[in-house]
Amino acid sequence: MRGIFANRWWIVVATVCGLIVGGGAINVFAFGVFLKPITAELGVGRAMFSSALTMHAALAALSCPAIGWLVDRWGARRVMIPGILIYALATASYALIQTSPFAITFLIFAVTGVVGGVGTPIPYATVITQWFDRQRGLALGIGIAGVGLGVALVPQLAAALIAEFGWREAYLGLGIAVLVIAFVPVAIFLREPPEAARLADGAPAIPLPGVNASEAFRSGLFWGLATAFFLDVIAINGTLTHIVALLTDRGIALQTATATLSGVGIALILGRILSGWCLDRMWGPYVAVTFFVLPMIGIALLASGATGIVPFVGAITLGLGIGAEVDLMAFFTSRYFGARNYAKIYGTIFGIFAFGVGIGPALSGGSFDLFHSYTPIFMVYEVLLATSCVIFLRLGPYPYPAQEPVRSDTAVKVPA
Repeated sequence: MRGIFANRWWIVVATVCGLIVGGGAINVFAFGVFLKPITAELGVGRAMFSSALTMHAALAALSCPAIGWLVDRWGARRVMIPGILIYALATASYALIQTSPFAITFLIFAVTGVVGGVGTPIPYATVITQWFDRQRGLALGIGIAGVGLGVALVPQLAAALIAEFGWREAYLGLGIAVLVIAFVPVAIFLREPPEAARLADGAPAIPLPGVNASEAFRSGLFWGLATAFFLDVIAINGTLTHIVALLTDRGIALQTATATLSGVGIALILGRILSGWCLDRMWGPYVAVTFFVLPMIGIALLASGATGIVPFVGAITLGLGIGAEVDLMAFFTSRYFGARNYAKIYGTIFGIFAFGVGIGPALSGGSFDLFHSYTPIFMVYEVLLATSCVIFLRLGPYPYPAQEPVRSDTAVKVPA
């Protein structure tokens, strides 16, 4: 690439595009739009169908460390090019969901869970971390904000496709969207910097600073971070994946309830960018606590049963909170463990985090089926978020703080 395309911020652009149709937007947030039409047609309970997402998340959790290992071994580009093609086919396979036997549905969710790791921020964050140092928080915030755009756009696209063609055809449309929106920009722009180039055997040409993965996995710091983000995602995703159903249960029109997810997506984008900007200027744990108190307020508003604008405000505060979580996770991994085995370490934390993605929806579905209300599980979620805040406040200083001066974008060349 030459000229304007040599600017390292094109890596961030590719990240935004890839994550718009990533696993979070399609498998988590669009799930709420498909929940009612699928369960109504197939005749299954919300808890039963949500359990397929739990199983999906468990397998995705196991695949994330593997994605991290592959990226550290071979580089993000070699993994992403074929990986996105497979991910697009897996997304389209949701159109085959059925109840006779329901095991077919579980198998489809299992396959998408295994291949969905390429649709997570793991490979993207790895490349951004290699290109950026002092502006790392902002670059990660903008790049991972692609998830927020996906939250704003993909549910609306899914709802429109469902209304026009049906839910099976809607999933086929999302598979095509992955090819168009993610594959093309990733194939053009996503590349590692020269200093992160790999030798023929996959080893880095220049050793990068940081701890070995095995050393990180034995540390209390690693497990503290993993636990905090695990509890956080159970609470926030467990609420957001049922937000459309919750609002329609209160008499709000489906289109209006779905539009709320767009508001959540916009809040998510703001949360990503704002938290990234703050991380470059403030101690990360303070930023984390601030952004996790917000969803505690949002869940309390939803649990209050108030109508009018209150549930929409609650959803927005949840969006701000979830907007910061993945950005914080990627940033903390780089500052506390360095870049040497970044993808392995971040992939493992993200895998634990991904497992929590599926637990929350199942817990919320179980609460509704058992109590005909989400309020009991919302109270549990408040405790989980408070626990995460305590963990963050106990983190120490960064072992790998920013040291490199800001590089001139025009002087940076992307390897051909």
